[in-house]
Amino acid sequence: MKIGELTDRSGLNSSAIRYYENMGLLSPPHRIGGQRRYSSDALDRVLLIRFAGEMGFTLTETKVFLDGLRDDAPVGPRWKKLAHRKILEVEDCIRRSKQLKSLLEHLLDCRCTSLQICVQRLSLSPRQRSVSRRWPRSSPRQQPRLKSWGGATRLDRSRRASSPI
Repeated sequence: MKIGELTDRSGLNSSAIRYYENMGLLSPPHRIGGQRRYSSDALDRVLLIRFAGEMGFTLTETKVFLDGLRDDAPVGPRWKKLAHRKILEVEDCIRRSKQLKSLLEHLLDCRCTSLQICVQRLSLSPRQRSVSRRWPRSSPRQQPRLKSWGGATRLDRSRRASSPI
């Protein structure tokens, strides 16, 4: 298949396809009359590269994953090592995302009069102590309750009074 067909079917630009070739992620195609002609498995490989990128894999990690890829071979030890390492990265990302979510939820009800007070209440220091130590992970029962007040909603005052911010 020509590069135009590969780009149409994969949703990638031809420059991305050529970049994958230069990186060694995609085998160089044979040429007919100076035009690139890709094998039928090139589309599957390009789609896998694109999917890996969307899932957070770097091109270098994807190259490690794809090197020596064979249909008749089981997942090798290097793939398992890469998967274990990536699982740790994902778990760390989830932890940081939960911290950010907690911070943002608390900031929605912030009544600090200055940035300095916010920094003190967040227990921030030049060493950037973790916000998660200040606020425990919230469970559904710890979520603020909304009460109707004149057609509008407001956070329960008791929750506000006990909130660190």
